Amino acid sequence: MSETDFTEMELAVVGMAGRFPGAKNLEEFWRNLCEGRESITFFSDEELLQRGLEASLLRDPNYVKAEAVLEDIEQFDAAFFGFTPREAEMMDPQHRLFLEESWKALEHAGYDSLKYAGRVGVFAGESLNSYLLSNLYPNRELMETVGGFQTVIGNDRDYLATQVSYKLNLKGPGITIQTACSTSLVAVHLACQSL
Repeated sequence: MSETDFTEMELAVVGMAGRFPGAKNLEEFWRNLCEGRESITFFSDEELLQRGLEASLLRDPNYVKAEAVLEDIEQFDAAFFGFTPREAEMMDPQHRLFLEESWKALEHAGYDSLKYAGRVGVFAGESLNSYLLSNLYPNRELMETVGGFQTVIGNDRDYLATQVSYKLNLKGPGITIQTACSTSLVAVHLACQSL
């Protein structure tokens, strides 16, 4: 590509991070793709019954006995990100994972967000928060230990991007996007437009 081929619309990806089923990082993810390795976990009837699944579901021909499992999701370094262990326990795992991977992406790019004077934006979205409904609401005493406001910050999708911006000292826009199945694509599109 020569200098005359540039349109001033070019973008450079300078850092990436990710964690996926069957892959703890991007290198493992690409290796799995290249090798055609299956990253979905399939369960036996016995395993599903041990996990508390109703036996009637096992007879349903439409029930899929598989799940996309992320390893080590509970391995969150709360102190590193300035959270107490209790605050981390109360956070949606999606928030914890996104914060970790955002930090790794900055590291991969070679940016120290505490020293970088420029603007770095966060454009993100998440799926439905079943953690709040399934794990926290049934345990009201646990929720009361940190209070309602902290519970909301750690679980509501509206705080996903802004909490990462705050915790990583990022000075650009922090925008949470929710457009159903197109969330990731819209987030990338808006991030590119913001440049």
